[in-house]
Amino acid sequence: MFRNYFKIAIRNLLRNKGFSAINISGLAIGMASAMLILLWVQNQLTFDRWYAKADRLYKIYNRDRIDGEMFAWPNTTKPLAPAIKNYAAVEDVARFNNRTFLLTVGETHLNSAGALVDTGFVRMFDLPMAYGNAGLGNPGNIIITSHLAQALFGADDPLGKSIRIDSDAYFKVTGVLKDLPANTSFKFDYLLPWSYAKTIGFDDDIWGNHSLYTYVLLKPGASQSAFDDQIKDLAVEHTGHKEAYTLFTQPIKRDYLYSKQVNGKLVGDRIHLVQLFITIAVFILLIACINFMNLSTARSERRAREVGIRKVVGALKGYLVGQFIGESILIALISFVLALMITRISLDPFNLLIGKNLAIQYDNPAWWAFAAGFILFTGVLAGSYPAFYLSSFQPVKGLKGTFKKVGALVSTRKALVVLQFTFAIVLIICTLIVERQIKYAQERSAGYDRRNLVYTLFQGDFARHYQSIRSELLNSGAAVSVTATVSPITRQWSDGWGYSWAGSSDADKKLDFIHLGCDANFLMTMGATLASGREIDVYKYPTDSTAVMLNETAVSQMHLSHPIGLSIFDSDNQSRVWHVVGVIKDFILESPFEKITPMLIEGPATPDGLGVMHVKLNPGRDQVGDLAQAQQIVRKYNPQYPADFLFADEVYAEKFAEEQQIGELAALFAGLTVFISCLGLFALAAYMAENRIREIGIRKVLGASVTSLTAMLAKDFIWLVLVSFVIAVPIAWYAMDQWLGNYNYRVNIGWSVFALSGGLALLIAIITVSYQSIRAALSNPVKNLRSE
Repeated sequence: MFRNYFKIAIRNLLRNKGFSAINISGLAIGMASAMLILLWVQNQLTFDRWYAKADRLYKIYNRDRIDGEMFAWPNTTKPLAPAIKNYAAVEDVARFNNRTFLLTVGETHLNSAGALVDTGFVRMFDLPMAYGNAGLGNPGNIIITSHLAQALFGADDPLGKSIRIDSDAYFKVTGVLKDLPANTSFKFDYLLPWSYAKTIGFDDDIWGNHSLYTYVLLKPGASQSAFDDQIKDLAVEHTGHKEAYTLFTQPIKRDYLYSKQVNGKLVGDRIHLVQLFITIAVFILLIACINFMNLSTARSERRAREVGIRKVVGALKGYLVGQFIGESILIALISFVLALMITRISLDPFNLLIGKNLAIQYDNPAWWAFAAGFILFTGVLAGSYPAFYLSSFQPVKGLKGTFKKVGALVSTRKALVVLQFTFAIVLIICTLIVERQIKYAQERSAGYDRRNLVYTLFQGDFARHYQSIRSELLNSGAAVSVTATVSPITRQWSDGWGYSWAGSSDADKKLDFIHLGCDANFLMTMGATLASGREIDVYKYPTDSTAVMLNETAVSQMHLSHPIGLSIFDSDNQSRVWHVVGVIKDFILESPFEKITPMLIEGPATPDGLGVMHVKLNPGRDQVGDLAQAQQIVRKYNPQYPADFLFADEVYAEKFAEEQQIGELAALFAGLTVFISCLGLFALAAYMAENRIREIGIRKVLGASVTSLTAMLAKDFIWLVLVSFVIAVPIAWYAMDQWLGNYNYRVNIGWSVFALSGGLALLIAIITVSYQSIRAALSNPVKNLRSE
């Protein structure tokens, strides 16, 4: 019996090659799209969940009232880990701080990102070792990744060999880690023991310096809530301030997906994006299955007599349902093979788009179990409606060809097409709004001039030779202005609160300020604008080492009317007093989608230290030549380190990367959805033309023109798109209003985006159905009426 069913299925596929090709290709594209999305979803859902002790690992967070609102953040203080290490519930604790050092082996110099960690870090997370020891108990040990081992030692065994860190510290390789998988939050090429933090002066006992992450491994059976109660007021106990921040933990398994803070609580962040793309995958697959239903039932007349004959000779409805579902599973299997080929071809471009390294794990039995389930699910989903519909034909009507009930049947199919186009229009609207939001933020004034602005970090002997480098850059003509700052103009590296001034209140001590800092020529180098007073210049005014410039937002939130000359006191160091010399107009340091926050641009006495040199290249000369000259000057004074300069405009453009990725993915899947939906519309047009072929013949005999017949057939589909549009608009508006609610600086959702989306969907629908409409209108009426 099964062999007979298989033969019939193959014969039907070969007999209707065109419809079979559309059926299989539509399903294949839908299945391939769903597989790509689900590969990304799997990556996201397994993030930081693969550690052997993940159920007992936690990340420590802080909570405090900042700028009048409760706020939670993950950066912790250095003395926290030692303070909780001996708690009864704690099995181990580790600090983690990303650092970049120059690594040297022989003549190989590599500026590489690593991390300072406590000794038990590798064992806590059970990071996979390639070979060697996972311990960092000896202050002179270093653990490197396989990738770094290849870069520094080639094919040689690195164990026991030395690596020079910067210019004066040597570490012995005691272990080599396997390269970390893509679904981990940790990004490093090597691990250094925390003892080196003391050597370089990074370690301290300050409970107000939040500069690293702290992870804790609780003992089996220990309660997270009980531990949170223990550590909650640690900062209060050690600082003596009743208003100090509190502490709590977040399970490592939840941290990646639930890291957005709202009013001091950690809620969904990336998980919402995951849920969104799961929904998109389900709907794309559903739309592809709807196409299968429409295409299968559109050719129902060809199978009506077959069903009638089978029923006459005794076939039960259940057997017929099984036959048709079996055929759909066979088509799903063929489609899956094609989908797998599409997925393999598309995976590299897709990885490039999302910035991941996803791969299909063919050696994993779970993958093949998923594949079998995916094929079965798709086959049953796609074949259920056609199977029950075709098997319900009455034998007499099926043999006579009078089984069709156009009104009821088309109503069902129209509902399916409305569902398809509703989802397609929603995605089109979302894509347009995302693009407009990105453009809106890109056109927002940054408040400074990014053209010809480059920067490089202080490393090695750079700080000691900064004045010589600065002078030579200016004298060479390659630069028109130079300034040193705490962080790049495109990044926030430091912030703090606890400041007071004349007329300030206790609540003002919780006002958070970004720290930037500079030595001189900040305005000319950055192209920023002075609002009042003057800028910092320690070369002209030596006392400017403790001077400070405020941005306009700081002046507003400090409630100052005349800020120039004001003294600002730092609670962490009462002897440090900053005097305001100028007010600078607001500029964007962080996200262009967010509001600007208060900023202190301090003089060189800033406790954060000046660590970045910004250079305004000469706009009247060749940029490439000036940059090469600047690099040559830096190498002259700091020969052991690479003279890497970054362009401010390129780094600023990276701020839009996440939104652009969402927009590109939305556009990609919107395009695929529209394409698959058009296949469904094509199927419905074919069905309608087939069912009205005799009516068309009669109308032509009575004098109807091709144009009128085409319009008559096409108008039946226009209202489907209009209904889809009416349903899609409120759904898309609500979804995008929720998404835009995440941004302080957001575009307004205007009516034009809906009109454009509706017009585009209508145009696509008209083009799709025109072929079948014109083809039916041009058909020979004599041939169509011959059987009457």
